[in-house]
Amino acid sequence: MDNIVDALNNAYLEFVGAIANTLETKDAANGQVTAATDAALENLKQRWELFRVSCDQAEEFVESVKLRIGSECLVDEATGSVAGKPGQPVTPGLPPISAVRLEQMSKAVRWLVIELQQGSGSGGNLGIPQHNSAPFDARFHEDSTQ
Repeated sequence: MDNIVDALNNAYLEFVGAIANTLETKDAANGQVTAATDAALENLKQRWELFRVSCDQAEEFVESVKLRIGSECLVDEATGSVAGKPGQPVTPGLPPISAVRLEQMSKAVRWLVIELQQGSGSGGNLGIPQHNSAPFDARFHEDSTQ
């Protein structure tokens, strides 16, 4: 993470420096277009692009961390690994499920989403598969024993 912050900071400083250089060069040329002003503008453009790339990389990193934290919290909550905070009453809720079952359900949902996005080869019905035999039961075999 430090590398990403350092890269973003360096790109920002170089971008601000290029802005200052462009303004100074334009002022020295009395507002006329010269080879020096063109070079300063080209440098500014390059620094702007590098800054944008650094911002995009930082944003991707933040999004990946958010997803990882969200997944860990979901697993902790579902498996009952999270103890109640001191001073807060423990509220009864759904019984915890195993992390393995949670992962299996997550994969099943992902596959369903992929099938729906691909249309399941079923023409103009918005990709909803037509199975008239039996309704889908999302409960796992172990659910009947709980």
